[in-house]
Amino acid sequence: MKALFSEIRGAVVSTLVFAVVLCGFYPVAVWGVSQLAFKHKADGSLIVDKDGTVRGSSLLGQAFTGEKYFHSRPSAAGVNGYDGASSSGSNLGPTSQKLNDAIKDRIAAYRSVEGLNDKDAVPADAVTASGSGLDPHISVKNAELQAGRIAKARNLSVEKVKELIAASTSKPDLGILGDASVNVLELNLALDAAK
Repeated sequence: MKALFSEIRGAVVSTLVFAVVLCGFYPVAVWGVSQLAFKHKADGSLIVDKDGTVRGSSLLGQAFTGEKYFHSRPSAAGVNGYDGASSSGSNLGPTSQKLNDAIKDRIAAYRSVEGLNDKDAVPADAVTASGSGLDPHISVKNAELQAGRIAKARNLSVEKVKELIAASTSKPDLGILGDASVNVLELNLALDAAK
């Protein structure tokens, strides 16, 4: 019986030690290092304007639909899209008729909104959702196709809008991984600041 209690005591003590170390000290140490070394990223890469209002995160997309703003790519996260609590893709595959119909409808809508003809190519990111449904970026081509609509709605020159696109373009990681992209929230905030 004494040996049994010794084993139980050892198991309880080791459980408590691991709980304190792994559920207490380790998370506090990781949090402290991240706050010291990567404060902006550790706090969610928030975009804060001059008056201190949080406008969003550079890591999470938002839906923009007004004619004066660059539109985000479609989102399958949640019922209305861009729901951080329901981050996911649509799970529709390339043979899905539902996906094909949705893409055809999105292509027609994009061409109509941007004033394109039936033969003009539409960027894939303009009509397909990302895997997470929360991607904050669009392709440079997608942004450039939207420039005319935005310039007209804001009474700006197309060249000025394209300058803002160029200033908001992120290069591929390490210069070779992925494609250049534009963060929609940052670009739309730059547009608002360019009044």
